[in-house]
Amino acid sequence: MSINEISSRVENDRVLVLERIFDAPRDLVFKMFKEPEHLKHWWGPNGWELPVCHIDFRPGGVWHFCMKCMDQNQGDYYGMESWGKAIYKDIIEPETIIYTDYFSDAEGRIDENMPSTEVTLEFIDLDGKTKLINRAEYVSAEALKTVMDMGMLQGITETWNRLEEHLNEIK
Repeated sequence: MSINEISSRVENDRVLVLERIFDAPRDLVFKMFKEPEHLKHWWGPNGWELPVCHIDFRPGGVWHFCMKCMDQNQGDYYGMESWGKAIYKDIIEPETIIYTDYFSDAEGRIDENMPSTEVTLEFIDLDGKTKLINRAEYVSAEALKTVMDMGMLQGITETWNRLEEHLNEIK
């Protein structure tokens, strides 16, 4: 796998595994996921911003955020808001972040009609570079299909491209 390339595979019909190597030290890549001032620069697909980003970065803590489409060229998506809520289960700095990811509303109420995701982020030191492994486990193959049909893979690819750009700006 080369830098900037995402590899993806599905395990057990309901676990999506994404991997990418970033040309930045592990401590720095990890920091991008824990600090709102960094997340606001890169979280979300192209044309989307993060106007709300509240993080309590500790096991049991909550990350509540809103992605908003600011790109008029995205037609019906322009002005749309997508709220999310993550509840951190375990954090081993700078190696692992484990959380449950939910769709929510502006008040942080979880949308029970949308599938939640058990996410494990693993940050592997590769001599100055970082391999990021994102394991997203769903309750069923159907739940995984639901988010894939929503364009999740393209969204993650664009999001990680934005992360790479942000890393290049600050390192």
